[in-house]
Amino acid sequence: MQITLSSPDSAPQPLSPYYSQVARVEHADGSALLFLSGQIAAGATLAEQTRGVFETIDALLKAHGASLTDVINIRTYLTDISKLDEYGTVRRQFLTGTPPTSMTFEVPRLFRPEARVEVEVVAAVRGD
Repeated sequence: MQITLSSPDSAPQPLSPYYSQVARVEHADGSALLFLSGQIAAGATLAEQTRGVFETIDALLKAHGASLTDVINIRTYLTDISKLDEYGTVRRQFLTGTPPTSMTFEVPRLFRPEARVEVEVVAAVRGD
């Protein structure tokens, strides 16, 4: 098993240099688990931020030979759970297949005051 931590150049860069965006846990058969750090994005509305978050997640996955269809677990942090439907509408535009396992939490705030949503995912990449 090999573990690689990275912030791929082909994806939007993290807002802080103090964390890696992706932990890739590679197995002997070439399969891997990808653990993505929580992602936030700019935008005036929750829908805009959610779209930006999933675009970043998509870019991070692609940098590791994966796609949104490989997501097996998602954790979402919302600052206003009453907006869950607005978030869900955008999420369904990106996660179109069988839904992954999921947890959603309401939090009083995120590490950037303007952030309304943060999403972290785990993806499974098939081997050779």
